[in-house]
Amino acid sequence: MSATAAPEAPAAVRPTLEVDVAGVGFGPAMGGFLLTLARGLVDKPPLQVVCYERADDIGFGVSGAATRARALRASFPDLDPGDIPLAAPVREEKLLYLLDPIGASRRSFALRAADRLVRTLSRMVPFEREALELPWVPRFLRKDGGLVLSIGQLNSWVGQQLMATGTVQVWPATPVAAPLVEGGRVAGVRLVDQGTDAEGRPAAGYMPGMDVRASLTVIGDGPTGTVGRQLDEHFGRPAGYEASDWAVGMKALVALPDDTALEPGTVVHTFGYPEPEIFGFLYVLPERLASCGIFVPSWFRSPVPTAYRYLQHFMLHPWLWHHLEGGRLRSWGAKTIAESGRRGEPTLAGSGWARIGEGSGSTNVLTGSGVDEAWATGVQLAEGVLELVERGEPFTRENLERAYVARRRASFVEAEGRVAERARDGFEWGLLPGLFGMALAAFSGGRVSVPARRDHRRPPSLEAYYRGRIDPGQLGRILEDCTARGVPLHDALMEASGWPAIPFDGQLLVSHQDALLTGGKVQAASGYADHVVILDPRRCEVCGARACIEVCSGQALTPGANGRPAFDREKCVHCGACQWSCSEPHPVDPARTNIELRAGAGGLHSSEN
Repeated sequence: MSATAAPEAPAAVRPTLEVDVAGVGFGPAMGGFLLTLARGLVDKPPLQVVCYERADDIGFGVSGAATRARALRASFPDLDPGDIPLAAPVREEKLLYLLDPIGASRRSFALRAADRLVRTLSRMVPFEREALELPWVPRFLRKDGGLVLSIGQLNSWVGQQLMATGTVQVWPATPVAAPLVEGGRVAGVRLVDQGTDAEGRPAAGYMPGMDVRASLTVIGDGPTGTVGRQLDEHFGRPAGYEASDWAVGMKALVALPDDTALEPGTVVHTFGYPEPEIFGFLYVLPERLASCGIFVPSWFRSPVPTAYRYLQHFMLHPWLWHHLEGGRLRSWGAKTIAESGRRGEPTLAGSGWARIGEGSGSTNVLTGSGVDEAWATGVQLAEGVLELVERGEPFTRENLERAYVARRRASFVEAEGRVAERARDGFEWGLLPGLFGMALAAFSGGRVSVPARRDHRRPPSLEAYYRGRIDPGQLGRILEDCTARGVPLHDALMEASGWPAIPFDGQLLVSHQDALLTGGKVQAASGYADHVVILDPRRCEVCGARACIEVCSGQALTPGANGRPAFDREKCVHCGACQWSCSEPHPVDPARTNIELRAGAGGLHSSEN
């Protein structure tokens, strides 16, 4: 991993392209923006609109989603869900509390007492296969009238609609390295250099990245996007900005058994297992497929927060396994989610630029929803842009705030985001305070919540976390053995603390490395600089936490020499978990960490995600 910035090519040899609008990142937000803009440009003087996406295809988005789809349906009033591959209307919704069937989960005294009570009353309550079905799903969580979706398939479908208009160009496999900042405005973007070594130095076939100059630059590159981060660095963040809440979302797309009783459109929300802090989901798609996954949040205070191992234990829970057994893993994926929501909203617009989507703080953590909110922000910006174009007004900060930001402030994204702003703070104290805090925020309209406890950046030590579970001598031997073999600690520690080994069957339950090759593959094209960068390697030598290694979604980070993580770009899925989880502060900016995710190509190749 490089510790320095990649050298720039001489300005004299860097090619230049002039466009009207340049977009960065193609997801639901950019889809909403480009489609609304393209429709509004019909029978008007054309604009040159280009969008650049890092992934090798616009359909390589990673998420299964259940969404109310309000904004999406507004864009497609006559939408037939069957038109979108792997989409179905929500037909049934369940909320399950999962008990621990094996006794390895770290549950509080209150939660253990609740489990005993549920088992005692099991014949009197809807209790089946170690799961308690709650009698109702809270209104704020329900997806009535909504859709279950594959984000990858949604992106591909939207891309087809865009190409049909002939007014927009979308370029996948084209990472954007940086915004072009000139004084107080953004004048476009610079594409990443190609033909370099891992350190970013020119090598055989070197080609400097193009400067794409634009009147308006639209940033929709997500919560770990390099362009959005650089804008924050240059222009600053608003007062009160706080974006330390995040989660690793990991899922498996499962081909269900032939005799499955699950119907398309079934939505199952879970909590309580494999650890109390981990939420789960099962979304049933058409074609006998299901998206099954978990969210491992930043306030899960474990030094070894391995999402993949926990995902497999989740699937093995008796309630889920009853439906999944005999199924087959079709594909797998992971991403990080910005869970600060409205509280983590950056500056939304400036002269020549605007931000949309998850990276703009649109995610609603109370409803567990982000796709529809992201789409809505893209639509709002496009409507504002069309208004300014109609009036012949420039894309200044003042004009964009009036045309875009004001629209957003008057929308459901803002109103519901305010309600959700502090809804999950209680989970930093435990599961029960967290559930109570969500209820308080929901029923008080966001006016009342459980106060936060901001201490989850550095996880507890291994010794403190496993005290009473693993003998210190055994803990030391595990650490020494895993370090010598260059592997993460989580599997060995989980099994030593009572979690059973995963019974691999070669179909649904496969090793982590096999999952990286199932239903696609992880691929990193040569000729680019490494995109995961340690800013000050000396901090890694004294860190000791190794959180970045243990949380890595693809095991691309492993123990290296002198305590520094070794990076294998062929396994990186660009989820950004390492950047979020690093416990060492940035050398200059305490709001950031010692790991930086930069522009890079490749990642997970699976159109089913």
